[in-house]
Amino acid sequence: MEFFPIQLLFVLVIINRYVLGRWLRRTKGSRFDLTTDDFLPTVAIVIPLFNEGAGIHATILSLLQQDYPIHLLEIVVVDDCSRDDSHAWACRAAEGRPNVTVLQNPSNLGKRRAITRAVRATQSEIVISVDSDVVADARAVRELVRRFTSDDVAAVGGRTYISNANRHWLPRMIEVKFFFAQEWLKDLERTFSTVMCLSGCLTAYRRKVLLDLEPILENRAVCGVDIRYGEDRFLTRQIVKAGWRTLYTTEAFCFTAAPDTLAGYFSQQLRWRRSNLIDFFGSLSHVWRLPPIVGIHYLSQLVMLIAYPVVIFENVVNGSLWQVVWAHLFVIAALGVVYAWSTRHLPPERRVSPASFLPLVVLMPVTYALFTPLALFTLDSSSWETRGAAPASEPALGLASSTALEGGRDVSAGAH
Repeated sequence: MEFFPIQLLFVLVIINRYVLGRWLRRTKGSRFDLTTDDFLPTVAIVIPLFNEGAGIHATILSLLQQDYPIHLLEIVVVDDCSRDDSHAWACRAAEGRPNVTVLQNPSNLGKRRAITRAVRATQSEIVISVDSDVVADARAVRELVRRFTSDDVAAVGGRTYISNANRHWLPRMIEVKFFFAQEWLKDLERTFSTVMCLSGCLTAYRRKVLLDLEPILENRAVCGVDIRYGEDRFLTRQIVKAGWRTLYTTEAFCFTAAPDTLAGYFSQQLRWRRSNLIDFFGSLSHVWRLPPIVGIHYLSQLVMLIAYPVVIFENVVNGSLWQVVWAHLFVIAALGVVYAWSTRHLPPERRVSPASFLPLVVLMPVTYALFTPLALFTLDSSSWETRGAAPASEPALGLASSTALEGGRDVSAGAH
């Protein structure tokens, strides 16, 4: 019973994520995901671009096929100095399409500033942020817009599936993680219209809210160093802090590629650890403004994030690591059963074998033990740490985009 308080914390987090949230969702019933078809605003789809190559062409074409009035829809691509042929592919997709605009930054400014430039360039009421490797479902825009049921709704996020899930064991494992992150772990926050992290893969915002928050969003720094990871998580928290409602729906969805190598996965986890820590620490000054249940859940995740590596280290020192492994195996096996039952109705391209979740038995304690401490001591990183982003002072060479699973693509709200 030496770690009894930690065990209680673990139980609290599990209950919040997998029991309380789902119970509140059922209790709320039809009010859980309200929609309206009376709201048809002008919409600008913003795509920050960096080193996406031909992929940006497919992304733009998928967005042009949206089930939404074409005269109300525009696409704005912002190149952040890609080093490949992304700019040429974006321009090719824009040829003969007056509602597609391709902009080019004078230097590598980062994802957030690229989006800010696009927001300034449009007058559309709703701005939808889409990552440059995303292929969106045809109803994605309409389903996002339908959730703006009142004037105090500032942002609505959508679901992300893994496009390369059937090619490698690692993307398959990530697909199961994404399922729980988006189908279960957000239920508690969704019940109170206070979703704390909306992914840059597919999220709609009121343009006026983005403009109001621009001074805050443009000046993120740790110890005086400009940081570029976790932009979407930071933006969502600032929206909530300002008193707006944030929603999420699984009815609007898209597909994106996940890392298929351990090096790529570990890089992603390090970015996400930094993003989580920065966000949790930054929220301490105003977490009391959240609905009490959401606030408790939020703080418990911070404590868990820090305490968990300590528990793993203690078990390693005491020679009892297998106890941790067996505990993980039990939980993950149970979640695998839940996943198999919950996804039985989905088409094959949107589900994988529940056994795909098993590698997390080893990867979860390893990533927490190694990358949480490393992230804590490297919070002032200024690199996008993906696809070799150019330094901010480098002159423009091409186009830019947000990258696959960039730090801001934190879909699981601390569940990594």
